[in-house]
Amino acid sequence: QVQLVESGGGLVQAGGSLRLSCAASGSIFSINAMGWYRQAPGKQRELVATITNSGSTNYVDSVKGRFTIYRANAKNTVYLQMNSLKPEETAVYFCNAWARQSWLSTEDEYWGQGTQVTVSS
Repeated sequence: QVQLVESGGGLVQAGGSLRLSCAASGSIFSINAMGWYRQAPGKQRELVATITNSGSTNYVDSVKGRFTIYRANAKNTVYLQMNSLKPEETAVYFCNAWARQSWLSTEDEYWGQGTQVTVSS
C-alpha cells in the first residue's frame, strides 16, 4: 500500500502564508502526478494544483500567482506554498498521488487524510 501523510495546516490570518507538505511512503515503485485538493464545508472537493514527476504544474485559476506547488522526488514529497490566503480558502486540504507499487502493477490513485486550513478575516 501507499500512504500519504499531510502536515502544515493550521490557523492563519487573511493575507498570511502556510506551507503544506505531503510525504508518500510504503510500497512505492514510482509516483507520477501529485497534487492538492481542498474541500470546504458543504462544497465539493476541488483541485487546487498538480505537478507531474517531470515538474509540469497546473493550478486552479483562483490561486495562480499566490500558490506554488513543488516536489522533492527523492523524498516522495510534495509541497504547497500558499501566500496571500483568503478566508474563503478555509477548507480541508487533501494530498493526492498516482503511484505504482511495482513495475507490473497499474497506476492507482491515493489520498491523504487531509489537513485543516483555516483563514480568519
